[in-house]
Amino acid sequence: MPVTYEPIATTTLGSATKNITFSSIPATYTDLRIVLVSTIQTAADYVEITFNGTTTGYSWTRLSGDGASTASGQINSNTKWVPNLPLGGSTTVPMLITTDIFSYTGSTFKTGLMETSADLNGSGIVIRGVGLWRNTAAITSIKLEVQTYNFNAGTTATLYGIKNF
Repeated sequence: MPVTYEPIATTTLGSATKNITFSSIPATYTDLRIVLVSTIQTAADYVEITFNGTTTGYSWTRLSGDGASTASGQINSNTKWVPNLPLGGSTTVPMLITTDIFSYTGSTFKTGLMETSADLNGSGIVIRGVGLWRNTAAITSIKLEVQTYNFNAGTTATLYGIKNF
């Protein structure tokens, strides 16, 4: 069966800001995908994701590699999903974060796949992770937030709905 991606909303920042929120997400899709292309004011900062304004019940596991080393980590009972690491690289070279959220309207816990890629001026990093939100509520809003500083102007975030025909 073919899968169709439909853009629900896109935001491109005209100035630096701490967060981007998608609200009033329709319940007409099977899954969601977030695509974020961003630079952050301080490269050693995190991007965090929350659903429906709730800051409980998040867990994630991730693996990362930069061509010279690898790392892994796991967090249980966190206040947010964290799809990237403090990259420690350029504040001008964008990173790409994609997050797929499965069965976002279902009555079970929500799961997702998170991917981050960044060039870092020739010494790139790739991060792959899985996330769990221990909540059975349908996801109606998603907030992307920088932990301490801001997303830079020019950051673009798009929320896609995925329909399975």
